[in-house]
Amino acid sequence: MEFAHPGILWCLTVLIPLTAWYVLKQRNMRPSLQVSTTAPFARLGKPLKHYIRHLLFLMRLAAIACLIIALARPISRDGWSSTKTEGTDIILTLDISTSMLARDFKPDRLGAAKEVASKFINGREHDNMGIVIFAGESLTGLPMTIDRGALSNFIEGITFNMVEDGTAIGDGLATSINRIKDGNAKSKSIILLTDGSNNTGYVDPLTAAEIAKQNGIKVYTIGIGTMGKADVPVMDYFGRVSYQKQDVVIDEATLKEIADITGGKYFRATGNRVLEDIFSEIDTLEKTEIDVRNFTRTEDRPLTFALLGLALGLICAELVMRHTIMRSIP
Repeated sequence: MEFAHPGILWCLTVLIPLTAWYVLKQRNMRPSLQVSTTAPFARLGKPLKHYIRHLLFLMRLAAIACLIIALARPISRDGWSSTKTEGTDIILTLDISTSMLARDFKPDRLGAAKEVASKFINGREHDNMGIVIFAGESLTGLPMTIDRGALSNFIEGITFNMVEDGTAIGDGLATSINRIKDGNAKSKSIILLTDGSNNTGYVDPLTAAEIAKQNGIKVYTIGIGTMGKADVPVMDYFGRVSYQKQDVVIDEATLKEIADITGGKYFRATGNRVLEDIFSEIDTLEKTEIDVRNFTRTEDRPLTFALLGLALGLICAELVMRHTIMRSIP
């Protein structure tokens, strides 16, 4: 909440001397009555009106406070404003081949990647982001957008069988470049996550890396998979999936070269925690200052009229009480 005239709120300080004056006044009020003895009054105590009379003063103070706040005019302010913040264009390129169901991550490689990617997206409020998925072919899951809800919902719905099986790293990278190259941000980057080596597709991964370099796009590559063996899914003729222990083979040399060509960095994720740390490091690396324009609109809040009504009600209530139940005899 804002105020159109915040300086008026300083008038609230007048309540302090008014309160002090009232306290001193009460101390100096010493009415007297001469009687032979006060014994009959010893057990009477103080009547209820003795306390209610202070309520009248509190009601008057509250009415004054309401009037001052109402005069300060609470408002909702709308309008255009420009601020500088950190933002960039980012494409998340995720491998969704069958091998991403390997259980060396919890619940599996694809599930771990989706969870960490969602946290990464929600943590970068001003970035323009998109999603590309690939296996035997590549597909634009979501074009560049700042809609965090749409990005998170799409990632949540990713499954391993959305495209033909295989690992077309070059195609996935080429599709990502096409989606990000025309962006307006000074910094453009692609985060490519895979657990294998390029074995299909039309575009060579290193050729795609050279194209990314020409367009000023950094590529951060992540090889996901533990060291040694892992429970890897194997699909039979009927489409049924079973798990077998197999060696984890990632073409780290190609992934490193892609990162080196584009000025990015290669990471090896061997577990859920390591994968989270990798995305945290990328989050610190990819920061650039951008101008963000915000629109706000100014309008009077209903609180102003509520305060005026409350002040009027308190004044009327005080007057009624002062001339009825709290009426004093001169």
